[in-house]
Amino acid sequence: MADYKKPLPHPTAVTRPFWEAAKRHELQIQQCGACHAHVFYPREVCPECLSPELGWVKVSGKGTLYSYTIAQAPTHHSFTEDVPYVIAIVELAEGPHLTSNIVGCPIESLKVDMPVVASFVDVTPDITLVKFRPA
Repeated sequence: MADYKKPLPHPTAVTRPFWEAAKRHELQIQQCGACHAHVFYPREVCPECLSPELGWVKVSGKGTLYSYTIAQAPTHHSFTEDVPYVIAIVELAEGPHLTSNIVGCPIESLKVDMPVVASFVDVTPDITLVKFRPA
């Protein structure tokens, strides 16, 4: 874990609850207190109704593979040994889309609309990444 050499997120006041939940192996996203929309990426106002009443809620972690691409060349030099790898858009059961990776699945088995579930990868003592695997 301590030897992780790839880019890491830098939590901010707005995103910190997401990363703290991931560290507990929970998927949390924002939900608007005014219109009840589920929201991702973390932000300060609801994109649906512009209310600042956003709170954090635990979600199922279930979703479907909405879209993906296979990186045949590294998107950053630190990913060279991972090529080829999947960059995916996952549609959560609650509605929002997340960009992540699909793990635990041969590339040739990927299909749009396949069910996936959140998977948590502890990469440093402080950071856990959210990835997805077949459900």
